[in-house]
Amino acid sequence: MISQLLRQAEKRLSAADIPNSYAKYVLNELMLSQNRNLYLEMDRELDIETQTTFDHMMDRLVNDEPLAYVLGYQVFLNYQIEVNPSVLIPRPETEELVMQVLLELDLDYEDHPQPTLIDIGCGSGAIAIALKKEMPKLKVMASDISEVALMQAKHNAKTLDADIEFFLGSLAEPLMYAHRKVDIIVCNPPYIPENESVQNSVVNYEPHVALFGGNDGLKFYREVLVQAPQVLNHPGMIAFEIGWNQRETLTELAKAILNDPVVNCYQDIQGKDRILIIKVK
Repeated sequence: MISQLLRQAEKRLSAADIPNSYAKYVLNELMLSQNRNLYLEMDRELDIETQTTFDHMMDRLVNDEPLAYVLGYQVFLNYQIEVNPSVLIPRPETEELVMQVLLELDLDYEDHPQPTLIDIGCGSGAIAIALKKEMPKLKVMASDISEVALMQAKHNAKTLDADIEFFLGSLAEPLMYAHRKVDIIVCNPPYIPENESVQNSVVNYEPHVALFGGNDGLKFYREVLVQAPQVLNHPGMIAFEIGWNQRETLTELAKAILNDPVVNCYQDIQGKDRILIIKVK
């Protein structure tokens, strides 16, 4: 019976220190994809094909593969973003970055007919897509150095009907080469120092190019800040997601590289420094 299958799967996950609630979540998703209701079929037998698929998904979870990769998607601000190991799984902290950017846009660009924005290092496209869906008047662009990641971002944008212009290239370089400028740069770069220990489920499955930011974790912030004057309109804004201990150093960097910027930092729901908003006149 399905109820017995679930209990066995939950025991497997618990023994591997994986939340046992994942078993019911995964099986429910499988059955929903077949227009079936898990909770109405608990006393029934599961067909062999679905059981085989479910068992394989449990194997992946027991091997520490992230739930989002097993399911093939991550919900981000109510948008279902398809993910695979070529892109970083969008985090709740990044949802907070998007919400803060929307607040800043309401404050500074309320009367602007079409602010232009680029999501640098877009990965799955979650940031760019959410911003475009939440504020349709935005002209949104997105760039990534990974062609595979960019393909996934384009697919997600098409699936979610988000009109976004994509560029293949490193950071702001595609804009520089095209001699184009934007009002807002949003960037969640790799910011983990290379020597910092990371959870097995992260380091073994998620793309390292999207995780590690050089020896001190600041490599890509420096590059974006140096490139920004060439692609940012005045007034303009840069919104970074940052590591919890990077606020002071990045504030100093911004003030050293940019012309008289106003820098504000906002904390995430855990009370950690997470969002850096830099404005230039």
